[in-house]
Amino acid sequence: MIGRMRERVVAACDGASKGNPGPAGWAWVVADEAETPARWEAGPLGRATNNVAELTALERLLTAVAPDVPLEIRMDSQYAMKAVTTWLPGWKRNGWKTAAGKPVANQELVVRIDELLDGRTVDFRYVPAHQVDGDRLNDFADRAASQAATVQEPAGSDQGSPEPPPSPDTPKTSRPAKAKSPRRSGGPGSSSRTVKAKFPGRCMCGRPYAAGADIAKNDQGWGHPECRTAGA
Repeated sequence: MIGRMRERVVAACDGASKGNPGPAGWAWVVADEAETPARWEAGPLGRATNNVAELTALERLLTAVAPDVPLEIRMDSQYAMKAVTTWLPGWKRNGWKTAAGKPVANQELVVRIDELLDGRTVDFRYVPAHQVDGDRLNDFADRAASQAATVQEPAGSDQGSPEPPPSPDTPKTSRPAKAKSPRRSGGPGSSSRTVKAKFPGRCMCGRPYAAGADIAKNDQGWGHPECRTAGA
């Protein structure tokens, strides 16, 4: 169990389901003072929904950290966060029923999390998922949960497991576009000669030209000679 290391421990947890429901996994990660992943654990769930995976990840994190350790928990699941912070008090008052009178989904997990939160100091923080240069801890937990769901095997720092691979759901950083060289007059796509238009048409400037008018070739077709010169 992770004991008190400093005034507050920053952590993240995440779940993944390949199909929802489908092969699922959970993961949590605890950071060091520089908010770099220091300890982590991930595990398989067999076939489960994404919501079950998200709640399981939170339950496993709370189980792994001593109750007297103040926690900041970063999550990308609006459902899991609202379930244990916003909706839970009302569910308990209603005898574990929703406002519509239906049984609370995933009740066993929610009840267990409620027990683990009792008397603890926990600050929940929502972070968006799959962001370029997003939250490092959430990204790590996401990758670990996704890997656990895919291979259906446990992993973690205590087992000496390698860092989980990149998530295919996170977009890669785009490379800056190369600057285009200015086109010189008379180069490809332009012509210095003019011809008489056989048919009426419309120049790239938006103005029409009549049959028999002088026109010249430009990058977008044919048009007024002066427009070709201005765009060169």
